[in-house]
Amino acid sequence: MQLRTIASRALAAAVAALALVPASSALAAPSGSLYSGPGPRPGPDILYAPAAEAPQLANAGPWKAQPILVSGAAAYRGGEYLYQDFLYDDHGANQVPDPADPRATGDTFSKPNGTYTYPTDPAYAHNAADFVELRVKPLSNETALRVTLNTLKDPSLVAFTIALGGTPGETHPFPHGANVRAPADLFLTVLPGGAGPAAELVDAAGGTRVPGSAPAVSLDATRRQIEVRVPHSAWDPTGKVVRLAAGVGLWDKANNRYLVPQPSAGTSNPGGSGAAAAPAAFFNVAFRFDEPMPEVGDPAGTAESPAWWRDRAQGEALAAGDISDLYAEVDFRKLAKNANDDSGVPKTGPMDRILASHFETAQGADFSESCFPGSTADCKGAYQGRLQPYAIYVPHKPEPRDGYGMTLLLHSLSATYNQYLGSRNQSQFGERGAGSIVITPLARGPDGFYESYAAADVFEVWADVARRYKLDPDWTVITGYSMGGFGTFKLAAQYPDLFARAQPTVGESEDTNLLASLRNIPVLMWNALADELVPPTSYLPTADELDRLGYRYELDVFTAEHLTLAIHDQYAPAAEFLGTAEVDRNPPHVTYVADPSLDRAELGFVADHAYWLSDVRTRGSGQGTVDAFSHSFGKGDPVASATGFGAGTLGGGNLGTLAFTRQFKTWGPAPPILPRDRIDLTAQNVGTVTINVKRAGVSCGVDLRVTSDGPLTVNLAGCKRSVQISGP
Repeated sequence: MQLRTIASRALAAAVAALALVPASSALAAPSGSLYSGPGPRPGPDILYAPAAEAPQLANAGPWKAQPILVSGAAAYRGGEYLYQDFLYDDHGANQVPDPADPRATGDTFSKPNGTYTYPTDPAYAHNAADFVELRVKPLSNETALRVTLNTLKDPSLVAFTIALGGTPGETHPFPHGANVRAPADLFLTVLPGGAGPAAELVDAAGGTRVPGSAPAVSLDATRRQIEVRVPHSAWDPTGKVVRLAAGVGLWDKANNRYLVPQPSAGTSNPGGSGAAAAPAAFFNVAFRFDEPMPEVGDPAGTAESPAWWRDRAQGEALAAGDISDLYAEVDFRKLAKNANDDSGVPKTGPMDRILASHFETAQGADFSESCFPGSTADCKGAYQGRLQPYAIYVPHKPEPRDGYGMTLLLHSLSATYNQYLGSRNQSQFGERGAGSIVITPLARGPDGFYESYAAADVFEVWADVARRYKLDPDWTVITGYSMGGFGTFKLAAQYPDLFARAQPTVGESEDTNLLASLRNIPVLMWNALADELVPPTSYLPTADELDRLGYRYELDVFTAEHLTLAIHDQYAPAAEFLGTAEVDRNPPHVTYVADPSLDRAELGFVADHAYWLSDVRTRGSGQGTVDAFSHSFGKGDPVASATGFGAGTLGGGNLGTLAFTRQFKTWGPAPPILPRDRIDLTAQNVGTVTINVKRAGVSCGVDLRVTSDGPLTVNLAGCKRSVQISGP
């Protein structure tokens, strides 16, 4: 498959693309957000699983407030101030990349802004200094602060410092060789110790310890939380608005200071410092409320200063050694009143959210985990922790009466969940009709191809959104770019009764046999004539098979290469195609291909049902196909048109006007037939199948006419009736 060469050929693709630029919060799902009708329910079991719990999101002691789970946001909740950071953004300063960076082969379109790499010792898990959350809460005689980390395999390897107070413009160096400055009156540092972490509070101007009792520190390794309590005798912010800044880094136990990166990582030293004489030691900085979003129309600028992980402001500030602009002003008067204020949490538009997954295969990240198809049958992905990020777009429209639509927008190979953040691709899909929520899961990494854990992540994210927003489960579509286009075909074919329409861009179906399942899903393919990664020889067989099947489809072939449509960023016609179409839950004619090799029962991801057919079990190895037609609806199969051809242009984007040719097939109206209590069923390599007779519109005494290439059992749900076919 030619797409698999994208990592090695992407730089050339980006250069070619440049040449084309012309000079001129509740956890319970709202009622009905997911399908709740008679079985079989569409989609995999993981979509309907109850919410998972993550230790990092748990509370104990004085902490009661629910987390925000919107990254780059802050809120006051019940006497607590909460800041929610971005996940897997612990990339440090923007210096010169580590030549041995393990991410380099897989992040062509998801490069971090920071260049830091972790020591190769597995204890760091490529994620040891990743803020999840920072909280503040006043108590009767002290102030409590709590830091939550994404990964905490060895607490002795990490330290953090919080700047308390300060006057804008008057900066002081953070202690212990952090090589970073910010305004501060005091510096509160939590250092690892032999018997556990300890804290010190020092005067920012002189570096002397503040008299009195040292702050008390407690560690919960399970929750990956470190709490510090500063007595009012040392620091009393009562009744004040206090400036805070914070950074987390690795600890040099031998020299009792922060561990400073070198040009390349080793067993015990981080890398990515380039030629910096005194590189910043912090990998992650808090209070980043205005992190830039990616600029898909500026590939040169994006390659030079990427924002895929929302770490651009962090990377630039740490490179300058000054984080003065990354701070919060915490109002202790609000905290004293137990005020609730979520005004700092975005409600609409593009944002990043955090999911508590059911699966944690390991803490942190493993960049050696390659998930190309065929590399492993059970790929866990690069990002393996319990917490997973995803991008979401919430329309700037009132919530529709029946709920928002749902648009799955799957990311490309070597890309990440923020691929579309802030793009027209995202917003045009989101603002169509009455408003559709658009989600892009991380899918556990850049190369999951929407199988195994990557596929499970898609549906976990969907379930999380269904718990937090009112959705219309009938108004659901799927789309994606490049690998996301491959995933569009794959997931739509596995679970066709979830989707009303599909719109893959520069993608193809890896297995054209599965396309038979798309009988009731119209497809709009956008592809490129000069695509060096998914050329015509790759995508034309997909279109030709849809054409042969007589299904509704359109193939628009643009005079472009692989990245042109992404940079052009104009999707109004695609949004119009997706429209407000609803899923046909009970079509008269169902064709379904089951492929057990794609199932992962342990992940709640089994595809063996569609519409009113379920429990499709293959008789032998390989795929099985069931084709069933119910006469009860009084409708025959619509007559497919002859293959049509045409041309058009796509303007309004970043690259002027793009020309394309069209190839398409449509359906006429379904001809009326005499309604009968009858189903015609044909099966190949299928041992059992179940029919929901009510959804098929027939009775338990249905006239069942079966053709099979071998032994087959047809079960009629709720009828206490099975039909045995002994052979062809």
